[in-house]
Amino acid sequence: MAQKKIGKQTVKFQNPPSIISTASIVGPKEGEGPLKEYFDIILEDDLYDQDSWEKAESKMLEDAMKMAIKNAKLLEEQIEYILAGDLLNQIISSSFAVRQLQRPYFGLYGACSTMTESLSLGSMIVDGGFADNVLCATSSHFCTAERQYRFPLELGNQRPFTSQWTVTGAGAAVISANGSGPYITHVTTGKIVDPGIKDVNNMGAAMAPAAADTIIQHFEDTGFNVDDYDLIITGDLSGIGKPIAEELILTKGIDISTIYKDCGIEIFDGKRQDTHAGGSGCGCSASVFAGYLYKELKKGKYNRILLVSTGALHSPVSANQGESIPGIAHAVTISNVIS
Repeated sequence: MAQKKIGKQTVKFQNPPSIISTASIVGPKEGEGPLKEYFDIILEDDLYDQDSWEKAESKMLEDAMKMAIKNAKLLEEQIEYILAGDLLNQIISSSFAVRQLQRPYFGLYGACSTMTESLSLGSMIVDGGFADNVLCATSSHFCTAERQYRFPLELGNQRPFTSQWTVTGAGAAVISANGSGPYITHVTTGKIVDPGIKDVNNMGAAMAPAAADTIIQHFEDTGFNVDDYDLIITGDLSGIGKPIAEELILTKGIDISTIYKDCGIEIFDGKRQDTHAGGSGCGCSASVFAGYLYKELKKGKYNRILLVSTGALHSPVSANQGESIPGIAHAVTISNVIS
């Protein structure tokens, strides 16, 4: 019998894992945004002294993981599992980065939802007694994502205003059976929600129903209400998707407007930096969580947050074949107290 399962899609941990360290690395554009003081490293250029953007992304992820381990005051050999993923084909950024650490590895793909997917599965491993220290990480890069999903930058294509700016960033977190918090207390695993949108330049709208579905299910499963949280923050809906998700949740009588933010809106100054709808990408919620959110939890500004990373599960192949864009969202409750 599943003793830790509550409701339809949620797990409540008996021994909530502690997030004992994080690390974040972002690109120059992200380093000019409103959250610049929270990031551990801001790159001077998008190539990061590499000879391709793909290699730069992998180096960002590798360095973020190593920094998180160092911040946790652990040795690399004390990390029992690494759970990581990214946006590129065959998750090459993660695989090449983890190659350098030589630790047991689960490669994950949840598109932009990968950070909370890794935190969810990592927490299950720790709470299940299978490991004491697990490293969760992910990354994205504007230039690599544009080359894979849309148009190479060299073409200079005009971007519609519904499009989002893929965050150049990496975030990593060490979760442990030991530590004094913040703790991951609940995980609500999302399911595929497909509103039928086919426009790859309108991913916020494609992902919003999945975010709403997971948040609604989280409240139903846990019995929590809006007053139980200081902050609910989605990963990548930005200016188009956020109000859609908010409206969908309101149809169930749940008004999250007073505590609801989105990482893709927070990381950029949209008007000053001309990021159109806002930020997206695996590195969006990863760097905002590992930088801003974790540090504000440690300071006590927030005591309980719901982090909901959202992913658009499409590819150039499926898009070119006229397929719609399925969405998914995974939620984790992060709290300074165990309850």
